[in-house]
Amino acid sequence: MTSAPPFFAPLRYDDPEQALAQVRTIYDASVTYLRDSLQAFVRGDAIDAHVRACYPFVRVRTDTVVRADSRLSYGFVAGAGTFETTLTRPDLFGRYYLEQFRLLLQNHHAGLEVGTSHQPIPVHFSLADNDHIDGSLPAERRLRLRDMFDLPDLGAMDDGIANGTFEPAAGGPQPLALFTAPRVDYSLQRLRHYTGTAPDHFQNFVLFTNYQFYIDEFVRLGHEAMAGAGGPHGYEAFVEPGNVITRHKGAAPQPGDELGAPPPRLPQMPAYHLVRGDRRGITMVNIGVGPANAKTITDHIAVLRPHAWVMLGHCAGLRNSQQLGDYVLAHGYVREDHVLDEELPLWVPIPALAEIQVALESAVAEVTQLQGYELKRIMRTGTVASTDNRNWELLPSRGALSTPERRFSQSRAIALDMESATIAANGFRFRVPYGTLLCVSDKPLHGDIKLPGMANHFYRERVDQHLRIGVRAIELLRDSGIDRLHSRKLRSFAEVAFQ
Repeated sequence: MTSAPPFFAPLRYDDPEQALAQVRTIYDASVTYLRDSLQAFVRGDAIDAHVRACYPFVRVRTDTVVRADSRLSYGFVAGAGTFETTLTRPDLFGRYYLEQFRLLLQNHHAGLEVGTSHQPIPVHFSLADNDHIDGSLPAERRLRLRDMFDLPDLGAMDDGIANGTFEPAAGGPQPLALFTAPRVDYSLQRLRHYTGTAPDHFQNFVLFTNYQFYIDEFVRLGHEAMAGAGGPHGYEAFVEPGNVITRHKGAAPQPGDELGAPPPRLPQMPAYHLVRGDRRGITMVNIGVGPANAKTITDHIAVLRPHAWVMLGHCAGLRNSQQLGDYVLAHGYVREDHVLDEELPLWVPIPALAEIQVALESAVAEVTQLQGYELKRIMRTGTVASTDNRNWELLPSRGALSTPERRFSQSRAIALDMESATIAANGFRFRVPYGTLLCVSDKPLHGDIKLPGMANHFYRERVDQHLRIGVRAIELLRDSGIDRLHSRKLRSFAEVAFQ
């Protein structure tokens, strides 16, 4: 036997607001039922049947490839057929879902069907941010939990759609979105764990860095913005790990602000958020060193469908003509990070995106007050190589047919790090616009390495300027209009409709 909340048969909607309202109704009923049943289980009440509640879904059916003209690269299905996806967290994704629904109705003039799917909601994904139950259950009761509720099923949350390897069942619907609801919920859980902040605080523009120095400066900028009235860019709050919220001067605390508390230790990849009401603020994440972290965090942030992410960090300069403190604007990548080889073959090119490149170069010129030759003297555009071997320079450089040094030379690489190619490749894979602006901190091929004291001086001198460049680039992207960031370069010829 199975115990379940009311089943909502599919209904057709021609209004996106009404379709979203039905999604909310179904999701709220399912999650409330799961939470109530779980609370009863924790209290020790007898539960005689397996408890199951399912996600809402949205479906569109078309019998023609004809669609209205669209200047966007998304918002339409690839051809005739039935397309659907499961949905989660309409409280978090409501604005996003509403836009996707509106475009589908506008482009296809076919109603949207919304109803209860057959995809169970894992009980873990029904919990609110501050719910904690496992620690209060004895071991035998925890084992019983597995029998009474649905647990996460990894088979329902792989990345086959994003990777272009998904094959629908015979006669089954085609995907409407890159991520199913369980895949999204899984990543929301991981984001809490890795970053120490709730997914609700993440903004649509994301900066990544591989050094704490940048985070220290971002925190300073965040608190400066809150000391005023949010500044000219409309920032309303600054959020730090532990969901510690600082609101701008004069703003009243909001319900839930008091729940935040600094964690006893920083999480693996702490996140900080300059929050705007329209979610077009800036999130900054310290991913640490290495491609594994870079892949992990972008795997999960991708479900939030950010408008863009940009890597700011330090790199090794590979050209003798470079100076410490010079900037590198990546327009291509050598991928020797290996963490995405299975999902994104090495023969797939990772193109530069013009809008991001222009914004980064304009920001460098604006912040440094340099133009023309003087700007080119401190910033080079070229290929960045990313490796998973932090000590690549210690490998033998003679006698081997293929060495890192030779490959980097043949690729015309001008800089080397361990994260940028991963972040760009995962942006390409997940259709998130990406960019990279690095700062040369050493030149190992030329014997120019950081020395104690010199390194600290270098970091203090350059980090402030570099971060201000990154923030300014985001502001330029935001002010230019976000719609055109969703580049057709990132869309396949059989693409899902949801951005």
